[in-house]
Amino acid sequence: MTATAPATRPYTRRISQIERGYLNAAATGTAQLIQMVVEGEGRIDPEALREAVRVATLANPGLAVRRRAAAWRADGPLPPVVELPGDTGFDAPFFHRDLDVVTGPVCEIGLSHGAVTRLVVRASHIVTDGRGLRQWTADVFRVLRGEQPVGATSLVDDTHFRTAAGTVPPAEPPARLAGFPALLGDGPADGTPLWIRRRVRACPSAVTARVAAALSRHLAGDTGRLIVPVDLRRHDRSVRSTANLTSQLVLDLRRDDSWKSLHGRIVRALLHKREVASLSKDFLRQNPFANSLREARELDGTRFPCTAIITDHGRIDTDELRTDRFRPTAFSTLPMLVPYAEMFLSACQIDDDTELTLSCRNRPGARAAGEAVLDGIEHALTSAD
Repeated sequence: MTATAPATRPYTRRISQIERGYLNAAATGTAQLIQMVVEGEGRIDPEALREAVRVATLANPGLAVRRRAAAWRADGPLPPVVELPGDTGFDAPFFHRDLDVVTGPVCEIGLSHGAVTRLVVRASHIVTDGRGLRQWTADVFRVLRGEQPVGATSLVDDTHFRTAAGTVPPAEPPARLAGFPALLGDGPADGTPLWIRRRVRACPSAVTARVAAALSRHLAGDTGRLIVPVDLRRHDRSVRSTANLTSQLVLDLRRDDSWKSLHGRIVRALLHKREVASLSKDFLRQNPFANSLREARELDGTRFPCTAIITDHGRIDTDELRTDRFRPTAFSTLPMLVPYAEMFLSACQIDDDTELTLSCRNRPGARAAGEAVLDGIEHALTSAD
């Protein structure tokens, strides 16, 4: 299999406002990573995988960039394939090391063969988002199946989608808050994320709203605050890009909110394009979480201006992750820590199940508290209401 020769001018695009926000978060010492986990039956040949990564990355050059002043340039190393022992757990150093956007690589794959075959796709969230990384991963599997990669070479950034969205009603920025009391454990954290996974035997609609409503039952006070990531590509679906094109909705959460009322608020916010409106604000002066690196570093883990980030990756097409020798049986993510958010909840649907992962700071009492939150979410997802 050969890839189309790259264009004469190397892939180069400017660092966007969204990506600068992630660069600022990384400056606090918190790794900004996306990690996707594909598990299944069968075997993936490491050398075939390395060749598939090479071909897919030629077609998706945004996964081989390095920072060059105010731009990303695709002159970095290809994503390496790291072979891991079959019994490697998520506490292994591989899952916690950062990726350097100046030296590269900005993406890598871990492969292990044990009781299950596990493929872990890791990338810097500074240069890509969930949709972009899934496009690249799908191309890797296309090449493994002997197909041509689709590719993603667009150079657009968030400004393109501000225009594509058309008229966007103005919106007041969320008010600055002192922060909400921590819900998951107390005492010092060790600086690494604690990941708690749960597979729920249900596949309901409005997952984000149902998860948020269940979380509201655990608030320490009467209110909390949520971030819901939104893919800007919805405003121009013709664009194929691996860039970080995810904006956000900021929603205030009230104790005992119903999932139906929360779903209505999310839908109305999307209809009013609130995630686009937020891009027109002055991030430094109207950021509801931290206006400087100093403020971000002063967050000591006892209070958080954001209770949770909740992201729903939707239904995973397992046919995209299949080869003649490998059949996927599970897909999940390992969400990163965010300096100003206490927890990050990720969901996706595969077959008739919902895969959940809760990420929080690893400290005393956090696991038990996190399991209790997931118990409530599982009940909410399986409830007939």
